[in-house]
Amino acid sequence: MSNDFKFTIKYTSFDENYNPSENTRITTNFANLARGESRQANLRNTVVMMNNRFNSLAQQDNPKSDRYAVELDIVSVELDIEGNGETFPVIEILKTNIVDRKTNQRHEGIVGNNFSSYVRDYDFSVLLLESNKDKAEFSLPDNFGTLHGNIFKSFVNSEAFKASFKKAPVICLSVSSKNVYQRTGYQHPVLGYEYKQDADSLTDVYFGKMGLQARFFMPANSAAPLAFYFAGDLLNDYTDLELIATISTMETFQKIYRPEIYNANSAAGQCYQPSLNYQDYSLTRIVYDREERSRLAVEQGKFTEENFIKPNQTVLEQWSASYAL
Repeated sequence: MSNDFKFTIKYTSFDENYNPSENTRITTNFANLARGESRQANLRNTVVMMNNRFNSLAQQDNPKSDRYAVELDIVSVELDIEGNGETFPVIEILKTNIVDRKTNQRHEGIVGNNFSSYVRDYDFSVLLLESNKDKAEFSLPDNFGTLHGNIFKSFVNSEAFKASFKKAPVICLSVSSKNVYQRTGYQHPVLGYEYKQDADSLTDVYFGKMGLQARFFMPANSAAPLAFYFAGDLLNDYTDLELIATISTMETFQKIYRPEIYNANSAAGQCYQPSLNYQDYSLTRIVYDREERSRLAVEQGKFTEENFIKPNQTVLEQWSASYAL
């Protein structure tokens, strides 16, 4: 058995004309924005927010705060297990590009940013719930996240990834509302104040299986720290513009998804615990259905179980075990 499955990559532009493809996880946050009566205004306003945030952070030789624009590509990754052309959508991430309107140059940004996965839906919304049903104490199933982590690592090491992207991915997510974050004495010129958490979150453990570690930073004029998951050297592997593109993109999405944390009217202090019950926050003018997203995560987890996990269980288990070796 080959240690490497075959991956194919497809691109879709995220702009005001974006329509989710049939293979896009409908719980993917940016797909949620692109439905309903407000879809075009949602998308247009989201892009404006990203560009404004980018220019607020990229102030050098930018007196009118309008020099740069961020372009986003949705990167959809499909997996062919048997090599027969039958694929399953396993990963969806974002690729940023930066347009310098002053020099008319385009700069590549970071791939990763947002992270969506059908298999993660299965792990969290089906496997984890079923394994803890009627149990007094919460516990993780054996090898929880191992298959998903090996699929991700296999993709990053694949020829398809290496032919498409020059640098390792960085995923940028919300901090955990279950953890307490303490500001350290370190301040990065772009990422801002670094925070340390009191314990690893379940997301940290899960992303650890993907070969990623976490650091937490609150950029200038942000309300809360962001969680950055990466494999190399976050502070030295990426340029300032690359980091700013990731911050402006993902902070914008988080202001929409979790306004209680990222659009709060007061910023995180020295010691900070996020809360979705916080009331002193502002809403964006962008419509987002958080309840629908939670409900659909279960549906898509069951879809993954029936169409990917169960039909390929033996092959997947054997491949994952051999990949780990």
